Amino acid sequence: MNPIALLDYAGVAVFAATGALAASRKQLDIIGFLFLASVTGIGGGTFRDLILNVPVFWVGNRDYVLICAVVAVLVFFTAHRVESRYKLLLWLDAIGLAAFSVMGAAKGLAITGSPVVSIITGMLTATFGGILRDLLAGEPSVLLRPEIYVTAALAGAAIFTLGDVAGLPQIVSGLAGFVVALAVRGGALRFGWAFPSYKSRPGRRPEDIP
Repeated sequence: MNPIALLDYAGVAVFAATGALAASRKQLDIIGFLFLASVTGIGGGTFRDLILNVPVFWVGNRDYVLICAVVAVLVFFTAHRVESRYKLLLWLDAIGLAAFSVMGAAKGLAITGSPVVSIITGMLTATFGGILRDLLAGEPSVLLRPEIYVTAALAGAAIFTLGDVAGLPQIVSGLAGFVVALAVRGGALRFGWAFPSYKSRPGRRPEDIP
């Protein structure tokens, strides 16, 4: 199994765990756990494949759905042992984001050959599952948190794409992209890295308009 495939499975498992943890915070039943884990684990990749107009990855390989189901059941029976589930969710989300930014970029580049499409598909794959999870679970969206999120996915996808286009071995460019994305998102979580936010200004009065 190549490194990108390993990242793919790992990303699905980790994102599924974040979905299951969100279900535990809402005290859902086992079906709720299975649903949120699956939507989070395969949601980003599904969106990517629909955009690329290729067969959806989990339709032809049931292992992805089985991974989500196994993770959901494990979290259902063990989530109570975790003191701060939301903090764990954020860090698992960071790991999943890093893995999916590389995997999504790799698939986009392999199918289209376009570095721009590669970076965009990496970013979408890494972020869409988490967005769906928060929307369905009624949690504050990761996109609305002040610290860097999407930028971490873009950085990981860009580093992988640049390395692959430059002819580096895929394992090297993939690992570099994963580490960069995780470092950026991890730094944002640990140190609160954020871009300056928009500050609204009062509009001009009608009499001031020439």
